Amino acid sequence: MFDHIGQIPAAAALKFSNQTALIFEDEKFSFNEINSLVEKAAGGLSELGILPGDTVTLYAENSWEWIISYYAIARLGAVINPVNTMLTPEELEYVAKDCGAKAIITSSDKVAGIWSITEVSDVSYIISFGAKVDESVVCFDTLIATDSTAPHPTKIAPTALSTIGYTSGTTGHPKGAMQSHQAVIINAAMTSQMQMRGHEDCIISALPCPHVYANVIMMSMMMFGSKLVLHRTFDAGAVLADIEKHQATIVDGVPAMYMFMLNSPALANIDLSSLKRCYVGGQTMPVATMEAVETAFKVPLIELWGMTEIAGLGSTHPLYGPNKHGSIGCALPYCELRIADVDDAKKTMPRGEVGELMVRGPIVMLGYFNNEVQTREAIEPDGWLHTGDLGTMDEDGCVFIVDRKKDMILTAGYNVYPAEIERVLAAHPAVALAAVGKLADPVKGEIAKAYIVLKSETSTSEDEIMTFCRKSLAAYKCPRKIQFVSDVPKTSTGKILRRELYTLDD
Repeated sequence: MFDHIGQIPAAAALKFSNQTALIFEDEKFSFNEINSLVEKAAGGLSELGILPGDTVTLYAENSWEWIISYYAIARLGAVINPVNTMLTPEELEYVAKDCGAKAIITSSDKVAGIWSITEVSDVSYIISFGAKVDESVVCFDTLIATDSTAPHPTKIAPTALSTIGYTSGTTGHPKGAMQSHQAVIINAAMTSQMQMRGHEDCIISALPCPHVYANVIMMSMMMFGSKLVLHRTFDAGAVLADIEKHQATIVDGVPAMYMFMLNSPALANIDLSSLKRCYVGGQTMPVATMEAVETAFKVPLIELWGMTEIAGLGSTHPLYGPNKHGSIGCALPYCELRIADVDDAKKTMPRGEVGELMVRGPIVMLGYFNNEVQTREAIEPDGWLHTGDLGTMDEDGCVFIVDRKKDMILTAGYNVYPAEIERVLAAHPAVALAAVGKLADPVKGEIAKAYIVLKSETSTSEDEIMTFCRKSLAAYKCPRKIQFVSDVPKTSTGKILRRELYTLDD
């Protein structure tokens, strides 16, 4: 096991040498080439004055340069701050100031909007991918062309800070989850162990690099020799085409990605015979949709669960074990999961009863950066982390997510979970995607409203959807309003933003 992330590229080069590691927009990179580029980038960053312990923000869409930058920062013993590209310049300014970033590595299209950050923060350099856009901006291509020698590797403790990953910030400002080198490495290693990822695998992914799910895939590539075909953004037709072109064995994605692939005209003409299994995470997925994916792709679809605060996954199904649809699986090795009473975290709920999912182990964050109060609220004194997810656990230790605590709808005294309604709606033959939000109601307090994207060349009515729901759901759980929409608000990973659904109201 590695002590720190910065050791990984050199070790990968020794072990896998000229084997193809990464394919991005038809550019291929071997493990040797990645290590060479990492050394050059680390040397260039060092010449700029980036020192061990400094924080460097990564604010760019998927690219080979993103991956090189990630490992170059770690190679110097600096702290990685991977940021969602959907953040506005104002939000990025908050993050950069909060974590004390010394430099921002970004793409050329972002530079104009963020340059002013250098005037109000500790950021000394903006480093841009692509063509040089301004004399005051450091060009990444120039940085790696200087052939500056990276300093001798420093000794870094496994428990030292490696990453500050900011949460989505559902209320107020985002929080910076501090992840140790140990947490990131163990998470990737144990995920690869559970899912049997290795040098024989070719993985297709359009997950955003700053996301912890994408990070686990990238780390698996570097640690265990799998080939990664990385897409800049998600396009259903392009992902399907690359499965055939590169003879992919694994596809990773969020539920919305699979829903769009199922609804893509390209699906009927693509050879998917190379696939061995698919993985889905980021949000619960209706069983009916999972079954539809397995029928179309002719391989198992295996669910996983994770969060920023644990540097990746917390649970999944072992490849050589039962695949329980509707379940996120069991805990990663060396880690624990339990279902706690929502009012008393010390009390563990009986098997089958709903409570808050909690996780403990070496993957749990060190805490929130510069935020002792919220750290204490999130992590119990005995190490158990609050996840904010409601779920149950069966006799095998497999967890079933019911919903997010914050998304629960309280209607006339009853608890209604949007995910439960979404699972039912997904089984309707005309529904491509369904999202459920809450509306204020003068009588019931809150009611459920469904926002539905229909499959191409299909139609249905509000009354038909209502009738369909009543067949499977208690009356109080059924949505009271239905709205047909062309799409729903999503995060950069394709995760449905329930809190933004109200913006679609007609």
